[in-house]
Amino acid sequence: MAQVRRAEAHWKGDLMSGGGEVRVATSGAVGALPITWRARAEADDTGMTSPEEMLAAAHASCFAMACSHKLAQAGTPAERLDVSVEVTADKRDAGWTVLTSRITVRGRVPGADAAGFRAAAEGAKDGCPISRAIAGNVAIELEAVLEG
Repeated sequence: MAQVRRAEAHWKGDLMSGGGEVRVATSGAVGALPITWRARAEADDTGMTSPEEMLAAAHASCFAMACSHKLAQAGTPAERLDVSVEVTADKRDAGWTVLTSRITVRGRVPGADAAGFRAAAEGAKDGCPISRAIAGNVAIELEAVLEG
């Protein structure tokens, strides 16, 4: 059965001086997060989030689950995976555009070798639902480091 998840945003004012909030509505797991244009395009020290940061969070969590699954399927379940995703956006002729999503995964995986870890990470990069959603529009990069 299809799964539906919902988020909600509320905004007041114009783009440059206005502001709002976004919340995950389905689970309520995260309270209202403040959003402004300044936080999105000018400064990252505002204590506010942005759609790009939330895309990075979605991609990191999706990739971590997919990589864990790929490793378990290969007979080498992960002891630990640490995933970081950096989403880069910049202004282009068409306007602000998400350009890249760079995944870094570091893992402690008993029984895995570097090649097997890399193969699982590549499979997760190509196969996780968020990767598939942005593929063809956003360059997806991967760094995979197997820790001893």
